[in-house]
Amino acid sequence: MPLTETKKETERRMHASLDALKAELKHLRTGRASVGILEGILVEYYGTPTPLNQVANLSTPDATLLLASPFEPSLCPVIEKAIRTSDLGLNPSSDGKVVRIPVPQPTEERRKEIVKKAHGFAEHAKVEIRHHRHEGNDAIKKEAKASGISADDEKRALDEVQKMTDKNVAEVDHVLKTKEAEVLAR
Repeated sequence: MPLTETKKETERRMHASLDALKAELKHLRTGRASVGILEGILVEYYGTPTPLNQVANLSTPDATLLLASPFEPSLCPVIEKAIRTSDLGLNPSSDGKVVRIPVPQPTEERRKEIVKKAHGFAEHAKVEIRHHRHEGNDAIKKEAKASGISADDEKRALDEVQKMTDKNVAEVDHVLKTKEAEVLAR
């Protein structure tokens, strides 16, 4: 694989790690109702675990309430149980037609737990990005040996991969800082 393709593939993988971090952080509750926090919840639907948004319409009528309107009213208790057993700390209630999910403001202790979890996700993303750098560097060195690329070109390519790594790690820090401010804001 030519050096430019190796660099592009390394950058693509780094961006994928960053996107995965952003998706993980979306699930963390900040005190404002958002259907994004329910994305990872699976509901038993005819014996098959199915994403909640595929068995119900999800909406946010106001900043402190989520509504799940199941396509089949018999799913209300199942949806309620799935939300209650998730680690979101939410307590849904149902009237047989709609599941109401109040989103209370998290306590100071819960906010700190959420921030700690966010830091864990960010650290994992940084480790992935560094791993992609390592793989990219190995591929560049291998390509340099195989095709006789000059030492200057090899060094330039390795420097570019390092700059990509630094840029993506800085972006992880920025995303984390933004989420932390959002969680800790009252």
